[in-house]
Amino acid sequence: MEDPGYRAVSFDEVHAAYLEQIEALLDAGADLLLLETIFDTLNAKAALLAMEDAFAERGQRWPVMISVTITDKSGRTLSGQTVDAFWYSVAHALPLSVGVNCALGADAMRPHVQRLAEISGTYISCYPNAGLPNPLSDTGYDEGPEDTGDALRGYAGDGLVNLVGGCCGTTPEHIAAIVRLSAGA
Repeated sequence: MEDPGYRAVSFDEVHAAYLEQIEALLDAGADLLLLETIFDTLNAKAALLAMEDAFAERGQRWPVMISVTITDKSGRTLSGQTVDAFWYSVAHALPLSVGVNCALGADAMRPHVQRLAEISGTYISCYPNAGLPNPLSDTGYDEGPEDTGDALRGYAGDGLVNLVGGCCGTTPEHIAAIVRLSAGA
């Protein structure tokens, strides 16, 4: 915590690991690449460089989707970046979409998704957890399917998102509610 630049692995090691994974995905026929649950933008930059290296080697680009994780109501990633700083750190990748996923429920994500929509100029995604983890809940999370679906319907109705879904704690029932409630919003 005292050294925000500290990493247990080097940039080159992270880059090499991502490059191996990206090459395997492209060899297997992936149509696009999704870099998600980003809580450390330096690691994300290693992944984005690996993508660019793979694209250059193959003489072709694939669409890239990027999704950040805001860890709490402070609006920052685990490594301390704001949504604005995150976007400006990855914008050079020209992603098909950028969004927020994991860590928070849909209501708590709204200001961060809205900010990305204001500054990014690209498609916006949002796939929240089913609320915050709660070991006292029967499901382990605070939000039921209707809660998540209603929140994402509001995002869609306000024109904030182009792609919605679910992350940790969401069930097939959550996804069904998201589809039903967001359709036509």
